[in-house]
Amino acid sequence: LPPSFRYYLTMNPTVKTISMPTVMIAGALLCRQIMTLDAWCNHMITPVVIFSMLFFTFCRVDMRQMRLQAMHFWLIAFQFVVAIALYAALAWWNPVVAQGAMICVMAPVAMAAVVIGGMLGANVETMAAYSLLCNFVIALFAPILLHEFGNGECNIWQILQRVAPLLIAPFVAGQACRFGLPKVAGWVSRHSQISFYIWLMSLVLIIGRTTCFLLDYEANRSVEIALAAVALVICLLQFKLGRMIGRRYGDAAAGGQSLGQKNTILVVWISQTFLDPISSIAPTAYIVWQNLVNSYQMW
Repeated sequence: LPPSFRYYLTMNPTVKTISMPTVMIAGALLCRQIMTLDAWCNHMITPVVIFSMLFFTFCRVDMRQMRLQAMHFWLIAFQFVVAIALYAALAWWNPVVAQGAMICVMAPVAMAAVVIGGMLGANVETMAAYSLLCNFVIALFAPILLHEFGNGECNIWQILQRVAPLLIAPFVAGQACRFGLPKVAGWVSRHSQISFYIWLMSLVLIIGRTTCFLLDYEANRSVEIALAAVALVICLLQFKLGRMIGRRYGDAAAGGQSLGQKNTILVVWISQTFLDPISSIAPTAYIVWQNLVNSYQMW
């Protein structure tokens, strides 16, 4: 790459600071065009982008240094205990809002959290281990809660087939590259910041889809506002509490991203399929809130 462009990608802090709000605005304004392009590509853009992003990230991960830590189990315990407690606390007032709050807490860590966490100084191996653990634990045990508090139609396989391909495949590819093509893996590791810009592409798609959903979905306005407000409070608390837990184990950034940045694409689908579809407004709004928090952290 030309030196000036390389500096633009790797060193200019202003670019990284304003990039997330910029692509969020672009995704919202061009939502119809984005959805048309996504449909034309048979909805394959997001999986390809996520795979590429995680491949760049997992090429940095030394599997021999991945260790399960006490912090991981505290974070997972928090998700299940607080999810149930929130549902019980809100169900008497509005069951739909209660479902939205529950799914925002129970949602597994986002696959992109490893990328952002690494840029914020988190230990990449710690976050990769938690990403793998959390997504599979949620896939195994979430159907129990969804069966109890949803429409009772969820099973483990339905969630696993959504999680496994986009999580396991890039991890295996990244590790195979490390051992089979060390020079390629070295180049990828030295240019791992490219994964951030790949993630920005996925963010444009996610915000475009989110905007179209909010424009097209008809629901009671007060319920919509309540779901968005609950999602905002939960988002801020999870980032804060995650950092507090992580700080006790020497990695505040890893704790904050692991608990605060959620796999919203998965949980929006879960909400629309196994809960009251209106409850999906909460994780949809969470997409906006968590990326505003990420923008602030980058700044």
